[in-house]
Amino acid sequence: MNYQETCEYLFGQMPMFEKQGTSGYKEGLENTIKLDQHFNHPHRKYLTIHVAGTNGKGSCAHTLSAILQMCGYKVGLYTSPHLVDFSERIRINGLPISEDYVVDFVEKEKSFFEPLQPSFFEVTTALAFKYFADMEVDIAVIEVGLGGRLDCTNIIKPILSIITNIGYDHTQFLGNSLEQIAMEKAGIIKRGIPVVIGEITPETRLVFESMAAELGAPLKLAEENPEVKSAQQTDKYIVYNTENFGLLEGELKGNYQIKNTNTVLCAVKQLEELGFMHSVSCRPDYTCQNKEVREAFKNVCDLTGLKGRWQKIKDEPLTICDTGHNVAGWTYLSEQLKAVTAKHKHIVFGMVADKDVEGVMELLPKDATYYFTKADSKRSTSESLLKLYAQKHNLTGEGYPDVASAYKAAQNAAGEKDFVFIGGSSYVVADFLKNCI
Repeated sequence: MNYQETCEYLFGQMPMFEKQGTSGYKEGLENTIKLDQHFNHPHRKYLTIHVAGTNGKGSCAHTLSAILQMCGYKVGLYTSPHLVDFSERIRINGLPISEDYVVDFVEKEKSFFEPLQPSFFEVTTALAFKYFADMEVDIAVIEVGLGGRLDCTNIIKPILSIITNIGYDHTQFLGNSLEQIAMEKAGIIKRGIPVVIGEITPETRLVFESMAAELGAPLKLAEENPEVKSAQQTDKYIVYNTENFGLLEGELKGNYQIKNTNTVLCAVKQLEELGFMHSVSCRPDYTCQNKEVREAFKNVCDLTGLKGRWQKIKDEPLTICDTGHNVAGWTYLSEQLKAVTAKHKHIVFGMVADKDVEGVMELLPKDATYYFTKADSKRSTSESLLKLYAQKHNLTGEGYPDVASAYKAAQNAAGEKDFVFIGGSSYVVADFLKNCI
């Protein structure tokens, strides 16, 4: 098989939650442990940082990776989902895993993993952990796929655990209350390993404090140890005035990035206390606090390949895409959309059926024209159903069978002083970046 055929094999032959929903989700660590044993526990050959949370974990993982890269480390980064190509999920110092490595791995190992009938994510995680070991990374930043306690990334013993926040998402697996969801995500907390919590509520605070105390894990609540003193949006950056890092220019522009930045900087301070922020390319007593952190925040997309976070596509008309995909994420996105100054707003919008579609629609601006559509995923809500929901929420628009046709219609209707937004689902943004750019 060539690379394309290998990817199609991975996507088509194994249960895949991202495309199939509930039927593609495999709970438990049995297969993960067998795969890990088969490959001789590759994740034990390098240091790791584990990142969980309802929203923001991808941005935090990429930013931490960028900071560690700037300090001279060889950094593995494992995230999901990908937007354009499978190789985006597994990177070293921003460079995607090689196509040859993916092909060789599947050809050599499928006789072992096929009888296990693993999920797509179980095999991909094993591939990532082995690749990082074979490439001899110094440290890997590992993003949780779904939840935490039973996620197949949860076999690692990190030097630091991070939980960005807790919101209502994947309730069919994680529970219907914030406390239940927090319990699942708190499952990544390890005995004696420091943990940073980005955002808390009264319900989740008790869960995290109890779990950390039980496991003797030093707990740092980022909201109560603020590193970000103020933040101001400019045309190109968010400029942060920080407690310990001076002025930072953040390339990631969404309003929600302000809380992500506070979480990241709190995590950096924890890494510094653990002795992991010394530049490996400089003298041993040189601490990466200013230049390296500034450069990482300013260039995180180039350093790590991150896409789809309030990403500007063009200026006239101003065109933005964002992967926000649930009520918690849209709480921030909706305010940012409302704040955009434009003659008229055009929103290409689609969501998957297992999200709170109506909860998100209630947050959407009423003064926009909508182009309802569906991504290339069995989980997608049809454009006709979205249009019906929209009528209940006083949103005006038409349905389109795919993202490309919806974007074309928005583009044709928009004037130079208008604003075009593409989002509602990571898969809508993925289709847009693959087919329209």
